Amino acid sequence: MRQVLAALALAALATAAPAQGYPARPIRLIVPFPPGGGTDIAGRTIANKLSETVKWTFVVENKPGAGGNLGVEQAAKSPPDGYTLVVGQTSNLAINPALYANLPYDPQKDLSPVALIVSAPVVLVVATNSPYKSLGDLVAAAKRDPGAVTFASPGNGTVSHLTGELLQRAAGVKFTHVPYKGASQAMTDLLGGQVQSFMSSVPSALAQVRGGRLRAVVVTSAKRAAQMPEVPTIAESGYPGFDAITWYGLLAPAGTPAVIIARLNAELNRALATPDVRERLAAEGGEVLGGSPERFASLLKADRAKWGRVVKESGAKVD
Repeated sequence: MRQVLAALALAALATAAPAQGYPARPIRLIVPFPPGGGTDIAGRTIANKLSETVKWTFVVENKPGAGGNLGVEQAAKSPPDGYTLVVGQTSNLAINPALYANLPYDPQKDLSPVALIVSAPVVLVVATNSPYKSLGDLVAAAKRDPGAVTFASPGNGTVSHLTGELLQRAAGVKFTHVPYKGASQAMTDLLGGQVQSFMSSVPSALAQVRGGRLRAVVVTSAKRAAQMPEVPTIAESGYPGFDAITWYGLLAPAGTPAVIIARLNAELNRALATPDVRERLAAEGGEVLGGSPERFASLLKADRAKWGRVVKESGAKVD
């Protein structure tokens, strides 16, 4: 019996050891997209706050490429010691496994969720001189002439693109998808009349909506966006239960000690509860999430199944 108790005590000490003195050196935070986008803003906001509150040092590295796959792969293949983290989001964790034939990582097997950071809806916008005043107008036009209504997205297989596919399924209509390499050219062509609508992130569209050059028709989340409270949801516009969002979360390589995951989770949730962080993320159209690693893992599993079906039904593929 004494030997068993001694073995259990040693095991407990070994488990706790990685958390003692953590972190003892700078933490590498991989952002798998270029600077300035939603993933970068989420990552730098929490890194800056944790540097301020608990004096941890972060080295933020932007590693864009292949729809976020390059940066996530680097994190997944890093030592599981708590010194490499990654900010993942819906596209590279829930969509890309179905979109790419040979994804070099499995989000559910190769990464350990720490906590969700923030979520944000997509907003469907048109030019202010557009004849379409509501989602009903767009749907009616598509029913009269299938394929005549165009919708732009920042790229094939993005959340914006696949949200448009979900909307077509819900409404029983056919739009014509026009993919771009990013939001800026899509916005230019929308304003210039080359496309009729754009499934945009809230930050990309907000200034143009407030400036009177664009009209926000609907948001895609289950409830209205705080930055656009006057804009109805798709669910309110005749399609109950419609809910499509982008979320961002913090992850570590699989095998990172549970005590380190727990420490990261606790500090991240404390940071997300502070007024300045909430205000910064809300300014980008986001809703702060937080919560447990289990909550994040559950959402990842559910969204991977959800978006996988949409990818399959839309026929979207990236080699």
